Amino acid sequence: MATIVQRPKLNLLERSYFPAILGGLWITIKHFIKMLFGQTKVTMQYPEQKWDSAMPEWYRGAPTLVKDEHNRERCVACQLCEFICPPRAITIKPGELPGDNRWSKVEKYPEKFDIDMIRCIYCGLCEEVCPEQAIFLRKDYSITGLTRSEMVHDKEKLYELGGVMHGLVHKWNEKK
Repeated sequence: MATIVQRPKLNLLERSYFPAILGGLWITIKHFIKMLFGQTKVTMQYPEQKWDSAMPEWYRGAPTLVKDEHNRERCVACQLCEFICPPRAITIKPGELPGDNRWSKVEKYPEKFDIDMIRCIYCGLCEEVCPEQAIFLRKDYSITGLTRSEMVHDKEKLYELGGVMHGLVHKWNEKK
C-alpha cells in the first residue's frame, strides 16, 4: 500500500529561493571577512606549501621497495604482493641466484619488479603481505608523469624512492 507524503505549503518568498541564496552569500561574506583580518587561510600555495607536516600516521601513499643497511635487496621475489594486488598493478619476474653465491639458499631475487602507479589503488595490501618487509608505502601524494610509461615504476626507480630500511631481514639471517 502506498503512503502519501504531504508536502509543506511554501509561501512566495520560499518559492523564490531567496532565503537559500542569502544564506549561502552570508557564509561567503563571513569567510571573506575572516580572511581579510587574517583569522583564517583559505588557499594553500601548492607546490611551495605541502601537507607533509600534517600527514596522518595512517596515510597510505605510493608503494616503494627498500634495501637493507648493507645495500642488499630485501625482496625475495615470493610474488605475494603480486598475487594479493587487487588491480594487478605489480609485476614481478623472479630470477635465481647462482649456486656459488653465498646467499643461494634464498633461491630467488626480483629480476624485474614493476608497479603501475596508474593502476595502483594505494590499498596497502602489498605492504601487509610482504614477509621480508621489502615494500613500504611512503607518505607521498604527488606522483606525476607526462606519459603512461613514466607512471610505471621499475625496480631501480622503486629503490631510488624507497631508500634504506634498518632492522632484521629474514632473507639474510644465517640461522634461518
